[in-house]
Amino acid sequence: MKFRVDEISSVIKREIEQYHDKIDLRNVGEVLEVGDGIARIYGLSDAMAGEMVEFESGVFGQVFNLEEGNVGVVVLGDYLSIEEGDTVKCTGQLLSVPVGKEMIGRVVNPLGEPLDGGPAIATTLRRPVETPAPGIAERQPVTEPLQTGIKAIDSMIPIGRGQRELIIGDRKTGKTAIAIDTIINQKGQDVICVYVAIGQKESTVAGVVETLRKHGAMDYTIVVVAGAADPAPLQYIAPYSGCAMAEYFMYEHGQATLCVYDDLSKQAQAYRQLSLLLRRPPGREAYPGDVFYLHSRLLERSAKCAEHYIICEKSADENTTKGINEQMYVGIPGLWQAEKDIEQMPNKDNLEIRKVPGTGGSLTALPIIETLEGEVSAYIPTNVISITDGQIYLQPDLFFAGVRPAVDVGISVSRVGGKAQNKAMKKVAGSLRLDLAAFRELEAFAQLGTELDAATQAQLDRGYRMVELLKQPQYRPMDVTDQVIVIYAGVNGYLDEISVDNVQRFEKDLIEFVHTKHKSLYDELKSKAELTDDIEDRLKKILAEFKESFGK
Repeated sequence: MKFRVDEISSVIKREIEQYHDKIDLRNVGEVLEVGDGIARIYGLSDAMAGEMVEFESGVFGQVFNLEEGNVGVVVLGDYLSIEEGDTVKCTGQLLSVPVGKEMIGRVVNPLGEPLDGGPAIATTLRRPVETPAPGIAERQPVTEPLQTGIKAIDSMIPIGRGQRELIIGDRKTGKTAIAIDTIINQKGQDVICVYVAIGQKESTVAGVVETLRKHGAMDYTIVVVAGAADPAPLQYIAPYSGCAMAEYFMYEHGQATLCVYDDLSKQAQAYRQLSLLLRRPPGREAYPGDVFYLHSRLLERSAKCAEHYIICEKSADENTTKGINEQMYVGIPGLWQAEKDIEQMPNKDNLEIRKVPGTGGSLTALPIIETLEGEVSAYIPTNVISITDGQIYLQPDLFFAGVRPAVDVGISVSRVGGKAQNKAMKKVAGSLRLDLAAFRELEAFAQLGTELDAATQAQLDRGYRMVELLKQPQYRPMDVTDQVIVIYAGVNGYLDEISVDNVQRFEKDLIEFVHTKHKSLYDELKSKAELTDDIEDRLKKILAEFKESFGK
């Protein structure tokens, strides 16, 4: 009996020694009302704006409104599982999504949960859905081209890495097709792509994913889906989630990334729905007053990040981030400063300037906006036009006339322009945009049936051939070197004697001719990316030779 008492006392002593007093303090509230993707909660007095909260059913929400008597929350999931009276607790964390290389090739919802039937995504890395945009000192000028593979865009409306180029037009005019072609064209370019589908039918998104998979583009692409059947809160946060996933590669690995937001009109409508349900005052077209900020804080996160440089010893480890005197040089002026400083150092022969790993990444945004009857002066289109660095406007009349992509060169513009364009393309296509705009005016004038002089008729004839040359089938992006060769042929009159019906065949045969019989010139033009006088002279001879044999 004595033995049992000792045993019990030793167990009690051990338990007392191991006891730790843990007080679990949580800020808890109670659901007052729920419906249509929003909930009003009594309590949660310490909640932060944008904080994640957890409902009793396991569904998460995000704090949207902080009011005197209650907190307005958007429900990120099935709001039908929440009932009046349920408890809600703060998490102390801002809304975040999983990020990392494991996300590549997957189709996920805006919370980072897989939708493709594959295994769970094994990543422990997370990133806040909303983060501040990089400041001026952390950016550098946009100078590196992001090739879309589309002749009409790469030649006249060039897009640079770190730019925000709006794709705008009516329904069914080929907006998504341009974005998908651009993603397909990034194959082998070391660019991570994120395609965000907002408010689209799931069958449409499945078709896009299948197209990307068929062309091998899912090897470097993440697809984020908030479908038409998903609640408005998921459609509202989807672009921010996609942006956060891309930012991981930009900031942590210094990679070039591309984000397509398809489309932001649907996001604005979802945001309007949430705002009106939570009694935020409506403004123009019933949108809340901060709808401009909705898109600006998303698109401002696109940037070409500054490259950081250090001066270090040649024997130093490749991944070192500290240099001589631990001095860091940021951006383009930093490289110049580093070169100046290294010249003044006594042991400069043993030193070198290195780019710090993980810096110099970029995030290029291609937001898509849908217009109604070509109304580009509506509220949301004008907002996004004023935020972005240019727009590609797709005209229904051109689309239905068979001009595809249906780019209207008159209203489309890139505010970065030739700064981010292949040098060879810049030289070849310098006047192409103005010539096409002039052709459109002449074409309208010619329809009046008036007599035209020989020069005007020749200008019209060349215009018809250039329009035909710039047509391009869907999902067939073209290498920029091929584009330079065919556009050079067009603008220099080598197509003038070819019938319009034979222009497409001329283009196809010319590319094949250069690839097979003049590979050395093609490779030189591709590697230099510049149309030197020597290359141009050789190209002229090749074009003359090809034109002579064409059709024989």
